[in-house]
Amino acid sequence: MTHDVHIIGGGLAGSEAAWQLARRGLRVRLSEMRGGGNGTEAHQTQALAELVCSNSFRSDDDVSNAVGLLHHEMRALGSLTMAAAAKAQVPAGSALAVDRDVFSAEVETALAALPNLEVVRERIDTLPEAGLTIVATGPLTAAALASSIGAATGAESLAFFDAIAPIVYRESIDMDVCWMASRWDKTDKFGAETKDYINCPMDRDQYAAFHAGLMAGEKTSFKQWEANTPYFNGCMPIEVMAERGFDTLRFGPMKPVGLDNPHDATPEFPKGRWPHAVVQLRQDNRLGTLWNMVGFQTKLKHAEQVRLFRTIPGLENAEFARLGGLHRNTFLNSPVLLDRQLRLKTEPHIRFAGQITGCEGYVESAAIGLVSALMLASELAGRVWQAPPPSTALGALLAHITGDAEAETYQPMNINFGLFPPLHDVKKKSRKQAYTDRAKQDLELWIPLIAA
Repeated sequence: MTHDVHIIGGGLAGSEAAWQLARRGLRVRLSEMRGGGNGTEAHQTQALAELVCSNSFRSDDDVSNAVGLLHHEMRALGSLTMAAAAKAQVPAGSALAVDRDVFSAEVETALAALPNLEVVRERIDTLPEAGLTIVATGPLTAAALASSIGAATGAESLAFFDAIAPIVYRESIDMDVCWMASRWDKTDKFGAETKDYINCPMDRDQYAAFHAGLMAGEKTSFKQWEANTPYFNGCMPIEVMAERGFDTLRFGPMKPVGLDNPHDATPEFPKGRWPHAVVQLRQDNRLGTLWNMVGFQTKLKHAEQVRLFRTIPGLENAEFARLGGLHRNTFLNSPVLLDRQLRLKTEPHIRFAGQITGCEGYVESAAIGLVSALMLASELAGRVWQAPPPSTALGALLAHITGDAEAETYQPMNINFGLFPPLHDVKKKSRKQAYTDRAKQDLELWIPLIAA
């Protein structure tokens, strides 16, 4: 099939971009190296849109949370990512979490149904010299293509480390020690308690021993070329957090507040007491057989993980479906290298999308894939591109990537209200609601402009 657009990379951004373009009648070639005899250090399967880290798309609250607002905007634009997530959803309180295998299968099924979309399992080693292209190879871009990108940009990509959390089989968790609850006994929209997390309690001595084990545990050693590469704060390995102070974990992923342990119930405290620290696990698949350790991204060696994590109360006999890991992510200095339409300034037939642009997170990656496709479709239709208003989540994220961020200190960024044009005249207590209301109104006015 002769194609109108070539997309390189079948992750979240590439799959979303392919969907958006093909459903508009354009002929798309989607190249994905996995399945063609190639792989990466982090991927476990050959599936398109594989989720390699958490199974959560984070908060689905579109009133007081920026990522929830981004969910809303993507749904309004017919996002494949959001549609597949809805079909693969598993309980996670107010968060949108999915069965990762079902999610990937839904994406692949939807793309396979488009007759003008061709998925080719092949590795692309050089940037195409001609033809409209979207590069969405993500933070694990193969070495040869990364070298080609480096040659085209004339600058080295920035880099950081991203760590993966372990997954535990549910049947191996001791529920005589652990209990099900959401923090502060959160309820769903019908008023029922969600109880979406498994909680493993620790007293002070257990926490102290665990902290010492993290500090002393044998870690993955860095290669010479990886030296001095910074971590992204949103995915910090737990042992790195532990190094920042004895109680850092108790104010982070092991925070006990709002979690009453019913096993400690007394007449005086019928609901139980807060432990000294808590390890939480979140459902990872629809069947509820796999649970991931929330915030437990790690670079501990595998044997060390098994030994140490089995000291956690309730996980003494834990069986692991996946242990934690570590991989090096790379991204462009986009404010310098890309124009406002995500095009490489030196070779404007090439656009970049997804995490390689320096956005961080599943949803953000897919969102930039979506907006890159809208830009390209507008270009092929001969229309002047109308950028999403910076007051929207899409517009704020895009503006950060393509020019609002300081180039010298550019780092991966999740969507957050700090990227939105400020509303100083609104009281702080009402500001998130105001950001959301403004974004939804402006999005409604913008959508007809790109559909014309």
